[in-house]
Amino acid sequence: MSGVRPGTVGATRTCPHCRAAILESATVCPACRHHLRFTPGAAQKALPSFNALRVEGTIRHPAAGDPWEYSVVLAIRNDRGEEIARQVIGVGALQPSEGRTFSLAVEVFTPADGKPGRDR
Repeated sequence: MSGVRPGTVGATRTCPHCRAAILESATVCPACRHHLRFTPGAAQKALPSFNALRVEGTIRHPAAGDPWEYSVVLAIRNDRGEEIARQVIGVGALQPSEGRTFSLAVEVFTPADGKPGRDR
């Protein structure tokens, strides 16, 4: 979990359903999509304010040749270029004529008052 104290912007917790690290403020787990809180306005808060990044790509193995192996690795860097997180998201193999599509999205959630970056 993060070193951010509970109750502040960026604090994390564990999803009780899938055990993924998620934002403490989340009302829906972005990994398993289970609802975490049933509070007034929770449905609106579950939606991201905007998508800062969305990338999708497909790889396809040619019809002939040996199988390919792949690893999906996510790395996050700060403003100074220092790696602050790195995680293997998934691994697998492609047989001849098989393909895989990979999607990455960075969803940004802003506070209800519209003033990003403030502690609650």
